Amino acid sequence: MTTHGDPATQSGAPAVAARTGPPDDAEDPPATTGDDTLPAALEGLRAAIGATSFPLSLPSAEPARRTAAGLTDQLDDYLLPRLTRLDAPLLVVVGGSTGAGKSTLVNSLVQARVSAAGVLRPTTRSPVLVCSPADSSWFRQGELLPGLTRTNEPSEDPGTLQLVTAPALPPGLAFLDAPDIDSVVDANRALAGQLLAAADLWLFVTTAARYADAVPWELLRSARSRGAVIAMVLDRVPAEASDEIAAHLSEMLAEQGLGQAPLFVLPETWVDGQGLLPGRVTAPLADWFARLAADADARAAVVRQTLDGALAAVHPAIEGLADAADEQVETADALDERVQAAYRGAHRTVEQGLTDGRLLRGEVLARWQEFVGTGEFFRTLEARIGRLRDRLIAAVTGRPAPAAELRTAIESQLVTLLRGVAAEAAENAYTGWKAHPAGAALLEPGLAHPGDDLPERAERLVREWQRGVLDLVRAEGGDKRFVARTAAYAVNATGLAVMIAVFASTAFIPTGLEVATGAGTTVAAQAVLQAIFGDQAVRTLANKARVDLLDRVRTLLDEEAARYLARTEAARPGPETADALRRAATRVEIARHRSGLTTGEGDR
Repeated sequence: MTTHGDPATQSGAPAVAARTGPPDDAEDPPATTGDDTLPAALEGLRAAIGATSFPLSLPSAEPARRTAAGLTDQLDDYLLPRLTRLDAPLLVVVGGSTGAGKSTLVNSLVQARVSAAGVLRPTTRSPVLVCSPADSSWFRQGELLPGLTRTNEPSEDPGTLQLVTAPALPPGLAFLDAPDIDSVVDANRALAGQLLAAADLWLFVTTAARYADAVPWELLRSARSRGAVIAMVLDRVPAEASDEIAAHLSEMLAEQGLGQAPLFVLPETWVDGQGLLPGRVTAPLADWFARLAADADARAAVVRQTLDGALAAVHPAIEGLADAADEQVETADALDERVQAAYRGAHRTVEQGLTDGRLLRGEVLARWQEFVGTGEFFRTLEARIGRLRDRLIAAVTGRPAPAAELRTAIESQLVTLLRGVAAEAAENAYTGWKAHPAGAALLEPGLAHPGDDLPERAERLVREWQRGVLDLVRAEGGDKRFVARTAAYAVNATGLAVMIAVFASTAFIPTGLEVATGAGTTVAAQAVLQAIFGDQAVRTLANKARVDLLDRVRTLLDEEAARYLARTEAARPGPETADALRRAATRVEIARHRSGLTTGEGDR
């Protein structure tokens, strides 16, 4: 059995309601229409919140998700329905820690056993709302707390709201017995917070043994920041310690900016056969609520203060969400940059490979020398241009096999280079993302390597580039008698020489290193092409072929990078998300001041 002692002295007047009355000009708020109304502004805010997500794994993401969910719940559960009916009954949500005696207190105030109380914890699983029979239609329609299913019977489902009528409860006032704020059941804790955010007035119940616990004070500070009206009940206070404990709790309330909250002290006592507290114990609190229920102006003042406090808290909360959305975009951009840097590096490696002679080594060099006929070809370079042209024609038209082998060697060398730079870029991008928590959460093992079809795409790229070089030769030499006389094979041979030239020098002016590396092949390629096209045409062909190759390589690498970038794109908030949130919050703030709800500030 639970014991109680003598009640502490109370002032009796509903000081909070008197303290939080609206400004004098709030009785006739300025007329607003359309999108300027407060409900319309809140609907726009809700849409902006709903369009915002925080998918990247950042320290700010989970708090932002909770804030967004809490704001959405408060909009749906309280702000929007309450604004449509400012004259609806005052909802008092009774909250507190496990075992604080909330259900016993509610039962005692309405003089009926309407909410289960007991020693098993948690006792209250689904919330219980008690109202006067005259007010039941307002709560049964579901405008307030629309996400909870109404029921007339006790339920174990926290998603239900049990409705009970109590004839002893006067119209204009309703009590909602919420789950424990520190329940071991996650769903109960979450629901308790949701219900408290839907309250016109918080009745916070704590005990002499637990009034200093951290969890209630966190919620009380949250309520204070939102301007909610709060009343405190200190339950189960030993008679010999009543003054001392009450004084200490009052000091704590004052330190937290809650010194004006009424404090009711309930002493230890026995409950009766129905589990109700003696009337003399609850009389000060019951009388306070009776006067509040009888005074429509006082109830309206409480509603307006809580509404205005909740609305005033919207702007800073939305600013926090907008900052978190900005951080999501900035992080996605940073992750993209790590990927793009890796693939830019790959592209630079290919560019360098076209200037430093590395592509002329090995098989390509051997096949080129075989193609032109090392001894005879280089001796021909000393002859006149006309003789060089004649000997080239004789050489290339009679030896198709070396040309095919050279073309294959060029393809193989380029494909090997592309596969190598793609593999290195994938590894660098993977490492860059792995070092960032948001990037690591987006990774999958396959991203550490190039795409499965990269070899085929690289081979196709090189073959298409080689065909493009031949098209360039045809276009540049279309009016040259050489091409006309020697038909397709001359085009092929000249195209191969262009490819070799691209491998050897970006400007087509061989350096000593290139000559040494290529064993004179750059000079040979230059002489051949100059004999056919002339110096400027040679430069044009080499530059066009090189630009075409690098463009194709860039496209290939962009396709590889897209495997990463698609993941950040899917997770990235829209570029206007944060601005949309801020604009919506500003509209709410303007509509709030125009509505006449603001206390002590007047219209702006």
